[in-house]
Amino acid sequence: QVQLVESGGGLVQTGGSLRLSCVVSGSRFSINAMGWYRQAPGNQRELVAGITRGGSTNYEDSMKGRFTISRDNAKNTVYLQMNSLKPEDTAVYYCNAILSVGGVTVNYWGQGTQVTVSS
Repeated sequence: QVQLVESGGGLVQTGGSLRLSCVVSGSRFSINAMGWYRQAPGNQRELVAGITRGGSTNYEDSMKGRFTISRDNAKNTVYLQMNSLKPEDTAVYYCNAILSVGGVTVNYWGQGTQVTVSS
């Protein structure tokens, strides 16, 4: 059974920083791309940042320069360093992983972690 477990969310003031982590656990899988999405109340889930197995990254425009995605393949972990946080960054942040499981490509989601930025 594959699971994605996020951590690192919380309450921070405007201009502050948080680091989110997401660990993929289980067996008999390989990780392809990973990413972070977020969903604010009343909004659709949107991509924050993605990273391939080789380390290529992409970011939503408003996060460029403030957020950094990275991964540790040995630990099956992806990170999101968030700096210069703004109230509009408040949302539930979800980890996403595209895995190969038994030769089948499967999309997995974490349970989400709340990030709240106070003004």
